[in-house]
Amino acid sequence: MDKKIMLVDDAAFMRMTIKNCLTKAGYTNLVEAGDGQQAVDTFAKENPDLVIMDITMPNKDGIQALQEIKANNPAAKVVMCSAMGQEAMVVQAIQLGALDFIVKPFKPDRVLKTVTSILGNP
Repeated sequence: MDKKIMLVDDAAFMRMTIKNCLTKAGYTNLVEAGDGQQAVDTFAKENPDLVIMDITMPNKDGIQALQEIKANNPAAKVVMCSAMGQEAMVVQAIQLGALDFIVKPFKPDRVLKTVTSILGNP
């Protein structure tokens, strides 16, 4: 079955970067959200197998969205993205249940390695 992945980032080009990387690897069932609130709403509607979510976003940041998603679905698989220098937030995200984190700027092989380690091959 095609695994569904939700990409959450307020920067459209960042979503596009990850999307291109995943599509090339064969993951084609992708949904997107542009901020933390959209992430929570979209997660409830789409129930993706994995969420790749930025930490710093408007309306609701990735930490708040992670807490809400995990409260609604404790089994949710979430990987956080952060720029360098956000180590404290990354630690907090892991404590709140994030499975892993990816540092921006993304390296496509790192993104794929993380996704395949959680979901298996497409």
